[in-house]
Amino acid sequence: MAGTIIGQGITIEGEITSDEEVVVAGRVRGRIAAEGPVTIEAGAVVEADVAAGSLSVGGTVTGNVSASDRVDLLGGARLIGDVKAARLTIADGASFKGNVDMDV
Repeated sequence: MAGTIIGQGITIEGEITSDEEVVVAGRVRGRIAAEGPVTIEAGAVVEADVAAGSLSVGGTVTGNVSASDRVDLLGGARLIGDVKAARLTIADGASFKGNVDMDV
C-alpha cells in the first residue's frame, strides 16, 4: 500500500517528503522528495522538482527529476525538465523535453 496518496481533485502547494511510496493522482506544485518510489498517475499534473528512489510518470511533470534507480515515462506521459537517473525508459506516446544525465 502507498505511503502517501494525493487523490484526484486535490492540489498541494509546498514540499512533500516521504520515506515511503508517493502516488500523485491530483496536482502538486513545489517539491517532492521520497526515498521510495513516486508514481505520477495519468491525468495528474506536477509542477515540481522530484527526487525519488524511482519515478513512474503517466501524467504531466514540469520540473527536474532525479532517481537513484530509474525513471519510466509511460504512454501518454509528458515531462518537461532534466532527468538524472541510472536508467530512463520512454514508452511510445510519451513526450520528453530536457536533458538526461545517467552518470549517477
